[in-house]
Amino acid sequence: MKRQNCPTLLIACSLIATVAMPPTAVCGADWMDPTGIDGSLVIAGGGKLPDSITQKFIELGGGDKAKLVIVPTAGTDADDPDKHDSILEPWRDLKVESVTLLHTRDRATADSDEFLEPLSAATAVWFTGGSQTRIAEAYVGTKFEQALNTVLERGGVVGGSSAGAAIQSRLMIASGNPVPELKQGFDLLPGAVIDQHFLKRNRQPRLIKALSENAGHFGIGIDEGTAVIVRGRSIQTLGESTATIMLAAGAERPLREFVLKSGGRADLTALRRAARDRTDRTFPPAEVKPVEVVSGSLMIIGGGGMTPLMVRTFINLAGGPDATIAILPVSSAQAQRSGDGMKRFLMSHGARNVTVLPQEKREEVESDDFLDVLVNAGGLWFGGGRQWRFMDAYEGTRAESLMHDVLKRGGVIGGSSAGASIQSEYMVRGNPLGNTDMMAAGYERGLGFLPGAAVDQHFTQRRRHADLHSVIARFPQLLGIGIDETTAIVVRGHTAEVMGHHDVYFIDHQPSLFHDGKDLYPTRVGAGGVFDLLLRRTVRPAMPPLPDDKPRRRKQRSN
Repeated sequence: MKRQNCPTLLIACSLIATVAMPPTAVCGADWMDPTGIDGSLVIAGGGKLPDSITQKFIELGGGDKAKLVIVPTAGTDADDPDKHDSILEPWRDLKVESVTLLHTRDRATADSDEFLEPLSAATAVWFTGGSQTRIAEAYVGTKFEQALNTVLERGGVVGGSSAGAAIQSRLMIASGNPVPELKQGFDLLPGAVIDQHFLKRNRQPRLIKALSENAGHFGIGIDEGTAVIVRGRSIQTLGESTATIMLAAGAERPLREFVLKSGGRADLTALRRAARDRTDRTFPPAEVKPVEVVSGSLMIIGGGGMTPLMVRTFINLAGGPDATIAILPVSSAQAQRSGDGMKRFLMSHGARNVTVLPQEKREEVESDDFLDVLVNAGGLWFGGGRQWRFMDAYEGTRAESLMHDVLKRGGVIGGSSAGASIQSEYMVRGNPLGNTDMMAAGYERGLGFLPGAAVDQHFTQRRRHADLHSVIARFPQLLGIGIDETTAIVVRGHTAEVMGHHDVYFIDHQPSLFHDGKDLYPTRVGAGGVFDLLLRRTVRPAMPPLPDDKPRRRKQRSN
């Protein structure tokens, strides 16, 4: 299973399904599977649902081959066998392979294999409206819940409207407004609190209250006639109204909410990470570490090509042609292909011991084969693409620690484009849905090889000056570094030497001997120049490039 549950709460709640949740319960460790959920969810906000939502649910369940199970336990009509046909009739009209009604109020029955038999073959399960507490009292913590998760694990869909929506989050709003009564539901959408009839019944206050008292969760308020479709890590709105995403105030960040109209998208993993980061974290810290590399070296390239001097310098800093160099290309959607291309490029310039590490799953990144390469590496290369993929793959792993060890033993870490931004403590452009969000909630942390800094790339070529200025205006404790294409800085100690054919911009908002810090203070340094990262000033002016130092381009996807 992909979802991480809180074992203590699961044990306690298996004893009594309606136990009230503690006000500050946060489940699980920091790590979460970035791929999201198994199967699909259709979470509808109640009211009359448009045909598009029902059709989407059936499509996800297999279309005309769907084996549908209807669970009407939230309603009182479920207790009257004479009304079962009327409950099933609209679903039978959809011409699917089979439609079965499943209902009990007895938890012992919900644990029986005979009762659960329809779920063993189901491709789609739908919970009707009514009272979500009735569903929880009957099924949460029983074998029914396990069987429901199994439907998702084999690629099926679980859906529901009104009460059938609220039951899908572990922290469940049972009733009450503005003060919610919280109970335990199914953990189908991890890290979430779901509310329904959201705008129609003015339920914003109770969702805010639920989030403010339960750190580490994000909220989804779904209006009537509307559904949220969740597949993997993708969240998309469908229907006639809107869904509202909420992040509670915390860690010196205000309440944040944004509205998704039909077709609007959000990223489940980013929301979970953003909610996690609002618990007891303050990032970036008010006082950052000095911007320096205590040992080893960094080569940070702004995208585009590399000059011969850059390539020679990187190989030499790694320990020479025989040094072990590891290429980490997971930021690319075609990691193996991208890594192989960079391997050929480095070997064409004399490197003889180059290994590509395209693995991104946690068990692969934690494997002995992967870690052994890092232990022996004199150089690491982070490729281009989308930098958030680096964090999904490496954050919190033993591999991340071993990457820092490369510097401790005097090696070099290099990268271009996304592989540049990932090296700084603060990571810009981390939104998985696009690269224009400079301060993307949930993806603001880089791997931190260069502390106290935020690095942007393709700087002048894509007119990104104002973008980076906005970050430093928000976080003046950071040093902003904007690097042009075919241009690099080599950081050793607290100096950054510029290489290439364009410029690097250092954006400072800290008072120093040379300015008062009241205004953003950009310093432009050309190739051959050296900038002191602690003094925040140029210590050597730009110099003419060497005659043979022209760019050698490798075409790669860039952020």
